[in-house]
Amino acid sequence: MVNQPAISVKNLNKIYGKNSLSEKVALNNINLDIPKGSIFGLLGPNGAGKSTFINILADLVKKTSGKVNVLGVDHEKDLKTVKSSMGIVPQELNIDPFFTPYELLEIQAGLYGVSRKNRKTNQILEMLALSDKSQAYARTLSGGMRRRLLIAKAMVHDPEILILDEPTAGVDVELRSNLWDSIHLLNNKGKTIILTTHYLHEAEELCDTIAIIDRGKLVACDTKENIKSFINNKKITINYKPKYNFDISELKKMGLNIEYNANCIVINYTPNEINFDKILQKIQEIGIEVIDMNIKESNLEDVFLKLTKN
Repeated sequence: MVNQPAISVKNLNKIYGKNSLSEKVALNNINLDIPKGSIFGLLGPNGAGKSTFINILADLVKKTSGKVNVLGVDHEKDLKTVKSSMGIVPQELNIDPFFTPYELLEIQAGLYGVSRKNRKTNQILEMLALSDKSQAYARTLSGGMRRRLLIAKAMVHDPEILILDEPTAGVDVELRSNLWDSIHLLNNKGKTIILTTHYLHEAEELCDTIAIIDRGKLVACDTKENIKSFINNKKITINYKPKYNFDISELKKMGLNIEYNANCIVINYTPNEINFDKILQKIQEIGIEVIDMNIKESNLEDVFLKLTKN
């Protein structure tokens, strides 16, 4: 099936302590399809339900109700096949410090029942730039290398789907960039990548499809560009040469939201309603001498804050 999603979730619910006084709804009727071959971002505030969702996929938490299909296979009916198609990278750095990367991947492959002749330990280490550390103890690796090693461990059985839970948490900018490169490389090889992150800039850079969960409910799920267009707003900041005879009312007549002082004008407008060229033309007609102009579009953070109301 050409358009079959990597993961399809229908009416998924999880209630902790059901029918008790401490009942907590972690997931509330979640419906979403994760496109095959995509980099899919799962975003939400702390406690929104992201970890519960991933733990259900990993069979660490049992759902209360609903359906989960992974590459067309029923999660509940054929868990062995489902698990073989997924590799899950936890947020915690749970690596045995007394083994080398090569040994850790060999052990992991054995746990998944991968025969020695079918193992790709060296290729995986090379892909994630760990070849030169293959025989070093894991405890000697940097934070970024340990993150990449976790991804390597998740790949030993060659899963079609990789789930990364906060993959760049606690790493510096350079290491984060290296991890982004690794994620893009894996995606280019056909892997579906699902990642949770608190770095909205990271989701905006990496993901092509994004879901936002808040208080257990799915509040948005669409392509990155469509979600960003939810807040269709641009802000123009103009620094200009001071001029006494200028009539700002001509700009206000266009229905623009304007703030200004002696040498700066800030214009907020909706591109779908007002064309930028018309604004620029009016600025020229008024005789404003522009020194500098900056245009800012809505970003993922603006959308996230509006949808989650935090």
